[in-house]
Amino acid sequence: MAVVIVGAGMAGVQTAVALREQGYDGSLVLLGAETHPPYDRPPLSKDVLLGKAEHSRFEIDFAGLGVELALGRRALSVDVEARLLKTDAGDLGFEQLVLATGAAPIALPGQPASAFLLRTQDDAVALKAALRPGTRVAVVGAGWIGAEAATVARQLGCEVTVVEAASSPLAGALPAELGERTRGWYAAAGARLITGAAVSGVERDAVWLTDGTEIAADVVVVGIGARPDNGWLAGSGIALDDRGAVAADAFLRAGGLRHVYAVGDCASFPSRRYGERLAVHHWDNALQGARVVAANLRGGEVAYDPVPYFWSEQFGHMVQVVGHWDAGDEMVARGEDTVLWLRGDALIALLAVDRPRDLAQGRKIIEAGARLDLTKAVDPAIPLKAALA
Repeated sequence: MAVVIVGAGMAGVQTAVALREQGYDGSLVLLGAETHPPYDRPPLSKDVLLGKAEHSRFEIDFAGLGVELALGRRALSVDVEARLLKTDAGDLGFEQLVLATGAAPIALPGQPASAFLLRTQDDAVALKAALRPGTRVAVVGAGWIGAEAATVARQLGCEVTVVEAASSPLAGALPAELGERTRGWYAAAGARLITGAAVSGVERDAVWLTDGTEIAADVVVVGIGARPDNGWLAGSGIALDDRGAVAADAFLRAGGLRHVYAVGDCASFPSRRYGERLAVHHWDNALQGARVVAANLRGGEVAYDPVPYFWSEQFGHMVQVVGHWDAGDEMVARGEDTVLWLRGDALIALLAVDRPRDLAQGRKIIEAGARLDLTKAVDPAIPLKAALA
């Protein structure tokens, strides 16, 4: 039996590792579009940019595991019936296929080649070389990546201006009142934050806003989101959802096919826990999903229904989010640094800033589907685990 995994990021690598750990001894090919040995992405916007690490390569003995690395090789199309993957370096047959191509960063219309995106190792290395003390840096987007890039640029002594089209930072991830709490972090770090400002153009040495404002910049970093990297699946018959993600089933099978799976940023899945289809573009989802895919490739029937988890380090603060909420859920403050979301009296999501204990205890409560005594839960002096109803 031959398993081919398309994508050598966290989801693809961990699928390969989990297959071997779970006893799979057949042929295993890991296809990566980049020529670099597989690496972890979160450190790129942290330690690699800061110069604390030269790379974030996985410390995995692929040869020892019997994993064939096919690097610098891009998938072009797939015939799921013939079980044939076409690549720019020839065709690969497979018995089982794993789609783990991740997500690609969104560029601004007309974005010049001189502007930086931050997704790959090469992106991080090039940006690191450009971030010198006194450099004027304009960051477009005050989301997770934009905030982390601005944080590092300030630590390296750059002059930083962040431009966000929405009225508050982290608008795509958090309610406005929570994103607003981070505004003071920019000022305290010496970064200029401009919100409610749309970009009309980017040049080599400036960012132009629609109101005519010019922001002079030696370096421009664009962090306005990412979309699933699934364009190559056009015509394959593999269904994509309205966000462009592979519409996997509860077992992470693509289109219900028993020999094609999708995992990580490129896929969405139906969550019984939250009653909707989720697309989770975070490291933990790639790690957890890979283990489920490996088990199901081995003949299992393991449903995937995680409690999503994410973290971001910005301006000296650790922001952690666990769970998922929607507009109809009740949002309750637990002191100044933790926010709870409840559906009825059940905890379904939690945001914690510099409160790792709240995060750890809240995650267990959500996973257990436990209910809270709200009068205790809102008191930050009472451990969350002591607030169970």
